[in-house]
Amino acid sequence: MTDVVVVGAGIVGASVAYHAARLGAAVTIVDRALPGAGATAESFGWIGASERVPGPGGPLHAIATREYRRLAAELPAVRVYWKGSLLWGGRHTVDDLEPGRHLVDAEQAAALEPNLRTPPKQAVHIPGDGAVDPLATTDALVGAARERGVRLVAGTAVTGLRTVRGRVVGVETTGGLLGADSVVLANGADVPVLCAALGAAVPVGPSPAILLRLTGPPDLVRTIVATPDMDVRAARDGEFVAAVRYTGETSAAELARSAERVRDRIADLFRGGEDVRLMSARVGIRPMPTDGHPLIGPFPAARGAYLAVMHSGITLAPVAGRLVAEELVHGIEAPELQGCRPG
Repeated sequence: MTDVVVVGAGIVGASVAYHAARLGAAVTIVDRALPGAGATAESFGWIGASERVPGPGGPLHAIATREYRRLAAELPAVRVYWKGSLLWGGRHTVDDLEPGRHLVDAEQAAALEPNLRTPPKQAVHIPGDGAVDPLATTDALVGAARERGVRLVAGTAVTGLRTVRGRVVGVETTGGLLGADSVVLANGADVPVLCAALGAAVPVGPSPAILLRLTGPPDLVRTIVATPDMDVRAARDGEFVAAVRYTGETSAAELARSAERVRDRIADLFRGGEDVRLMSARVGIRPMPTDGHPLIGPFPAARGAYLAVMHSGITLAPVAGRLVAEELVHGIEAPELQGCRPG
């Protein structure tokens, strides 16, 4: 039986753990906090497929929504809201749309979003896009993993990698050593810290974004609406999530200004938007590979270590988790991962 330690209980680590346990591995997840408490909890939750994402991550993005449908069929607790998206204002080209993306006029945009005060004259509609609650999805994956025997070690920080003759054989934690045949580093922006002790730099850094949670009239927003300055979608009944660009400050004053701008923007866009109220505003730190492409595969500097760092982790978690698990447990090297290797 393959022994796997997964460092990081965000949505990517939870997916790897679930899929590896499903294939018969003995898995332990270790995280310094609770599952999903890091970057996952502060994610917008938009999932969508694209056949034209350039670079190594393209094959993964092309099958992302298909993998979410597969996962939701396996685990009913994984709930995806397939309401599509509506984008305008330069976010996507309208000259050469790929399959599954449709150019709509103002009348069609108004039918999709009846509360728009001034529907755009031209927008892109992607009916196959969906959204998830990232934290609830992570909880569902961890719960399903634990039902398959996965051990969760929460509230325990990983302080280093244990190596023997150039091979990683486990992780040092504040609670002691956790041994393993393979160690999957899925702890996002903290991966470079652990790998630095092996004498190798991992090109991953923090990419902050502001996430706001709001409440307002039910059905104010029907799809995922993306404009140049804001993304907004419905969460649960009468609640909304909005993501805005990070301007470089983390002060309470900057968050307050961002929240005010979002509320004003929603009021400008939607009839009834003036009744939206702020619930919370946070700066989420997303792990971002330097070139924007996923880093998935064996770590060249030390046998036994495996990297699983990507953006967007929410979109790619189901497909990445399945392919990583198949590679670790059965040695199946997926062609979709060949361009993502850390080497």
